[in-house]
Amino acid sequence: MDLMGRGQPILIMAAAIIGIVLGDVTPLGAAPSTAVEIFLMMLLFVLFLSVDLRKVSGSFANIRFTGAALAINFLFTPVLAYLLGIIFFPDSVDIRIGLLMLLVTPCTDWYIVFTGMSKGNVELGLSILPLNLILQIVLMPVYLLVFIGDGADMHTASLLVDMAVVLAVPLAASLIFKRAFGTHERIWNALSEKGDHLQLLFLCLAVAVMFASEGDTLMDNPAMLLELFIPLLIFFTVLLAVAQAIGRGLGFPRRDIVSLNFTTLARNSPLALAIAVATFPDSPLISLALVIGPLIELPVLSLISAALLKWNTKEGPKTSDGCP
Repeated sequence: MDLMGRGQPILIMAAAIIGIVLGDVTPLGAAPSTAVEIFLMMLLFVLFLSVDLRKVSGSFANIRFTGAALAINFLFTPVLAYLLGIIFFPDSVDIRIGLLMLLVTPCTDWYIVFTGMSKGNVELGLSILPLNLILQIVLMPVYLLVFIGDGADMHTASLLVDMAVVLAVPLAASLIFKRAFGTHERIWNALSEKGDHLQLLFLCLAVAVMFASEGDTLMDNPAMLLELFIPLLIFFTVLLAVAQAIGRGLGFPRRDIVSLNFTTLARNSPLALAIAVATFPDSPLISLALVIGPLIELPVLSLISAALLKWNTKEGPKTSDGCP
């Protein structure tokens, strides 16, 4: 992980502080939610450029790994997220929605970095990326309806339309871009090298604009970072233990268990934030929870990565042919 990667939590926090200051002294404080949405859609455009959706079938090359990852990500995790929301935020539907949206979206980028840092099976982790992306988009409205339902001011038709717009536009743009510049090797080399930096840039811009327009909400909820710390710490601890137990129970090599750990631990906060801004523009606490999430998540994942690296290399690197 390069310097920008290691400093992502600091950069996000700096963007938030800059946004609050600009919101007080410039007209940016009156920026509409669509301004945040534009930057997030640009982020998603860069993200979709890096994902080859044609490789979804590759997820099934290792049936046991794919089955374990999908069961944890899309069956166990939503229930755990719902329980944490009910236990810690029984009186705040908005924070429960934000927490749920954060925790039911598996990461599509940073988890590969942490897998590599821990000497895990990167190729195996990459194989499930397209399937994770498709399922989290399809299942997001289902989770909101099942676990939140009438508890929020949410209309199913509007939710689906807003999600379709914020996701379909960058997806369509990425497909057009790939078709137009698919043979330009220099462009793709540059995107491969700087893609994560571009995603971070657009995320920071979105955070700055959001905090500029919602600075009052943050000032009214200064303890929210601390309030989210304990449930998120419980989430990562439980998921780490569950993935370790399942991986060992299925007889996975250590490299594969590390990959399973990060495939199920890391979360896709930019995607969730883009959906939240589009579908809940009048509920700033939801977006605030999704911005605060990575400030806690990334340092925790860094500590877990160091621990898994030590465990994974304790008796020498383990190998796997990636077959069932």
